[in-house]
Amino acid sequence: MPVSTRCRAATAADLPAILGLYAQPALDGGRVLSVAEARAIFERMARYPDYHVYVAEREGEVVGTFALLVMDNLAHRGARSGVVEDVAVDPACQRAGVGRAMMRHALAQCREKGCYKMTLSSALRRRGAHAFYDALGFERHGYSFRADLPAPPRDAGTHP
Repeated sequence: MPVSTRCRAATAADLPAILGLYAQPALDGGRVLSVAEARAIFERMARYPDYHVYVAEREGEVVGTFALLVMDNLAHRGARSGVVEDVAVDPACQRAGVGRAMMRHALAQCREKGCYKMTLSSALRRRGAHAFYDALGFERHGYSFRADLPAPPRDAGTHP
């Protein structure tokens, strides 16, 4: 019998599991925040109008995570848009439907909130992730640009 995946909003109690997912070498070189640092950021995120971290569970264990920001826009006649960030799946559960369930959940959240689109970006080197998003029907659209900034002081991420 296949194992079902359930997505739900994360709680502070999920932070150790979420940080464990982000400790994968392919994500940020395996470096992660401490639980205390993560808790401070998680609490600040909760004050945003519509920014949530979600987890995917299988048999009560956190096996995936992503963040979803739903933002208001002045363009597009005020239609909202969603941005997915920080997607991670336990390597033991990759190719087992966890990522698919998370993206279905994110899309459903965006539809419910009246978004006209949901976007995400993926590093050029992550060809497997690109194939995954292609298979889900995501369209490669435009270009993603970034400007790397100097590293902020260590405690800058915890200020309001």
